[in-house]
Amino acid sequence: MNPMRELRIAKVVLTIGVGEAGERLAKAESVLEKISGCKPTRTLSKSTNRDLGIRLGMPIGCKVTLRGTAAEKIIKESLWVRENRLPNYCFSKTGGLSFGIPDYTGYKNESYDPDIGIFGLDIAIAFERPGFRVARRKITSKRVGKNHRINAEECQEFMQKKFALEVFKV
Repeated sequence: MNPMRELRIAKVVLTIGVGEAGERLAKAESVLEKISGCKPTRTLSKSTNRDLGIRLGMPIGCKVTLRGTAAEKIIKESLWVRENRLPNYCFSKTGGLSFGIPDYTGYKNESYDPDIGIFGLDIAIAFERPGFRVARRKITSKRVGKNHRINAEECQEFMQKKFALEVFKV
């Protein structure tokens, strides 16, 4: 097989959207830190919504980006929570995978803490092939060719081989 056609995991992003700053956001950050072992960054609102009480630039969530072995470890743990089964609509046409975890206490070695409460999180996985750097580089960045792009079927096949994921159709 051509080594330039092999898929790999570019990054995994864990996010919790709280919708408000303050104590709940601090608790959500502590949940992400417990699960990932990394310090989360806050996400800021991009617009003002008076009905929801959100102002422009207000912190409303937190996220952690993982790469390499830490990313693979968190994928295995998260798929264990979902019993290694995901529906096919979780895979995007452009080579991504997103799914949610309804409660952080589903992870191994995590128990309910009444001080924190219940928080769910979203997991987004980005895939890439060798050569995708041409789209991100600063000097003479180019588009990735049509034959080199990733589709949903390739991502499903990669996850089935590497993580024994069962993909079912809805």
